[in-house]
Amino acid sequence: MEDGTLESPGYCGDTDSDYDIRQWDARADCEVRQILDRIADKWSLLAIALLDQCSMRFTELKREIDGVSQRMLTRTLRQLERDGLVERTVYPTVPPRVDYALTPLGASLHTTIKALVTWTENHQNEIASARFAYDRRTAEEAALAAANA
Repeated sequence: MEDGTLESPGYCGDTDSDYDIRQWDARADCEVRQILDRIADKWSLLAIALLDQCSMRFTELKREIDGVSQRMLTRTLRQLERDGLVERTVYPTVPPRVDYALTPLGASLHTTIKALVTWTENHQNEIASARFAYDRRTAEEAALAAANA
């Protein structure tokens, strides 16, 4: 097999030690892509951010995450628990009390998420300027194309 060649069509790992964007393969059997899809969705990010502060009950999370449905929050928390990022503790009371908290793995992920949020806050004005310039340029191009048609 040649250097840099994938082992098989279904293989999505690195072929050498350098960073390779192809490791984010879109195929369903690629673990890296599945994990990124899970941790990068908006409900997961918000749940992880909230749980970094303290453990919370389901209703507290639902109240704090604006716009999330009960079904979607349940699904998100189950998937985060399955991935080892969130721990679910059930207390034998009537009615049962259930708390959610970040695991050490989830806390380490929150550190990375926090860095991304900080970057976004630091660059939001530049991004807004770029968006404005892009929108103006595409509107001018559209107007020019319509005038020439």
